[in-house]
Amino acid sequence: MPDTQEEVQKHSVHTLVFRSLKRTHDTFVSDYTSSIALDEKCERLKRMGKVYADYGLVMNMEKPLQSTQTRAAVTSGATGDSSKALVPLRADKVVSTTAKDVPLPAVQKQNIVAVPGQQQSLLPRRPPSMPKPQWHAPWKLSRVISGHIGWVRCIDVEPGNEWFVTGSADRVIKIWDLASGQLKLSLTGHISTVRGVAVSPRLPYLFSCGEDKQVKCWDLEYNKVIRHYHGHLSACYAIAIHPTLDILITAGRDSVARVWDIRTKAQIHCLAGHTNTVADVKCQATDPQVVTASHDCTVRMWDLVAGKTMCTLTNHKKSVRSVVLHPRLYMMASASPDNIKQWRLPKGEFIQNLSGHNAIVNTLALNSDNVLVSSADNGSVHFWDWKTGYNFQRIQTIPQPGSIDSETGVFASMFDHSGSRLITCEADKTIKIYKEDDTASEESHPVNWKPDILKRKRY
Repeated sequence: MPDTQEEVQKHSVHTLVFRSLKRTHDTFVSDYTSSIALDEKCERLKRMGKVYADYGLVMNMEKPLQSTQTRAAVTSGATGDSSKALVPLRADKVVSTTAKDVPLPAVQKQNIVAVPGQQQSLLPRRPPSMPKPQWHAPWKLSRVISGHIGWVRCIDVEPGNEWFVTGSADRVIKIWDLASGQLKLSLTGHISTVRGVAVSPRLPYLFSCGEDKQVKCWDLEYNKVIRHYHGHLSACYAIAIHPTLDILITAGRDSVARVWDIRTKAQIHCLAGHTNTVADVKCQATDPQVVTASHDCTVRMWDLVAGKTMCTLTNHKKSVRSVVLHPRLYMMASASPDNIKQWRLPKGEFIQNLSGHNAIVNTLALNSDNVLVSSADNGSVHFWDWKTGYNFQRIQTIPQPGSIDSETGVFASMFDHSGSRLITCEADKTIKIYKEDDTASEESHPVNWKPDILKRKRY
């Protein structure tokens, strides 16, 4: 049988590729000596984009009320000349009127900024001013309470203001009498550091969470654990109770905040969105009902009904370890090593920076007298006036005898419900209580304040 297959001439890969390139070049660039024609539509879109990018903020501004010639005519008319003045109504039409028909601005009695050769501003320039800070009495150390054998990591005050509870790295929860500082009760059950405690304002319950991933509900009538809330995948660092609903919120190293039904132990929401450890969580009755601070440098405000983020505050440049809600005003503050920032709720509008606490700020505390306290890893405690951001006092904690110098950090702080006592939990295994100095006055401790106009930043 004859062979019908024809032999195909074989070429090298280089030859085939070169031929393909040549064919492509001849097909698409046949007339390669002439330039490609410009597309007018594309050029117009390009120019419009550049114009909006460079001048978009001022493109729609109102045109000046009067031209240079009109201002000269009005000036001459005001000095007694009854000549005509030209007042432009539109760019293409000009009508004639007398100088007395031109309404003069109603701000003649105030200082008006006028620059020779430029358009005169009709608005008065008000000198920038900052309010003087409110005087606050200095705070002093009142009592040191020892009892824990590990770092004291968290604190909460009972709604009746009679006792407070602390959690420690020794895995024990201790309840102390607020007036005398005496130990009333010790609760054991956690198998690792207790990182958060919260006393229910409406139920006889105490809630705690820790690095053992456990969230416990203690019945204070029997001093026993009655519920466990399972779900956290890693250490739990913060806990908060809703003031009006039977809802518990916990957050931790698994980068989420979990919302629990107190009675049924069911998880209602898993508030996911942070990309790093959630260091603090706060809860209030009005939107945003949940606020979280994270090591991913953001503060998130959550819609509790939908279980989604309402707003994300990205102004901080370093990890945010604490947030605090104002007890009377619809405001809050967040703490980071770069700045302490104040926000207006519910939209999270930035108000001002409180700069000067150059340390890792672990905790914030705020009372109804507008005293904000920031406490840091190096043992420094700064007291601020809330409205003006004036730092009126600085304290350096002293570790108890037997502690090393590095055990001066403050991990948690809180005012009691009267706002007259500040309780701090520290790395030297003690609890310190501060109170205002009753003997101080405005004469003995004057406000050393100078207005800093350039202090308030836009971010």
